[in-house]
Amino acid sequence: MAMATSTTTTMAFETRHTNFLISSNLNRLIKPSRFFHHQSKRFVLTPRLAVKACAINVEEKSIAGKSEAWGKVSAVLFDMDGVLCNSEEPSRRAGVDVFAEIGVQVTVDDFVPFTGTGEANFLGGVASVKGVKGFNTEDLKKRFFEIYLDKYAKPDSGIGFPGALELVSQCKSKGLKVAVASSADRIKVDANLAAAGLPLSMFDAIVSADAFENLKPAPDIFLAASRILNVAPSECIVIEDALAGVQAAKAAQMRCIAVTTTLSDEALESAGPSFIRDDIGSISLDEILNGDSIGYSM
Repeated sequence: MAMATSTTTTMAFETRHTNFLISSNLNRLIKPSRFFHHQSKRFVLTPRLAVKACAINVEEKSIAGKSEAWGKVSAVLFDMDGVLCNSEEPSRRAGVDVFAEIGVQVTVDDFVPFTGTGEANFLGGVASVKGVKGFNTEDLKKRFFEIYLDKYAKPDSGIGFPGALELVSQCKSKGLKVAVASSADRIKVDANLAAAGLPLSMFDAIVSADAFENLKPAPDIFLAASRILNVAPSECIVIEDALAGVQAAKAAQMRCIAVTTTLSDEALESAGPSFIRDDIGSISLDEILNGDSIGYSM
């Protein structure tokens, strides 16, 4: 299926039942790797409508579940970098490689404050701090993806987190909807999931940064995911590793489980997650359904 011209890229939010297409004016071609077709339903959204969808109030449903205090859970929204995939450090190394090519010395630690905010902010933020003149974000973001996919996102790279596949599968077997909700561009999402051995078909929706102006810590990506899944924000659980991601979940009025794969407990606590675990392999299905046994904050 031809999905793009030289100046327009069409990307997809993949769902099990409906094919959501978003058209976005981009300077590069990003092709979704697969589509799910449904003859009776097909929605084509512009970026403006995609953002507008985030602002639509999702009807609040009654909250009920095994744990009355925790509330009903109908969907789990997984961040990708640092949650499903052990890719934060490789991303920072690819960033160092990009700056080295233009003669600017940076370290992997320089990228930490911009974790989870999308590749444009990830690279542009470091360039701004370092005072790099004439930094072309779009060109260097393209180069970043070339380096990252060539060097770091490979099937034998060990990019998958132990326990990720198992937890997603357990959520699905319990009848929960599952989605990837990432501030990364779709080209990186597809590459990471493939390298981690997580089939795209596992997820009811995949929401990436390409169609959004406001990335995390804005709530737009999470709200769009809940809208596509037809699940109220109050019934969504977010799993995040980045400060910006936890803040985005809170702004979307969703409960958030944070993992310390990137930041310390203390750093994450400042954003107020419901509770914190070491990594995705340390999160149980029971905790998703019923909350932390010690309690939680919202």
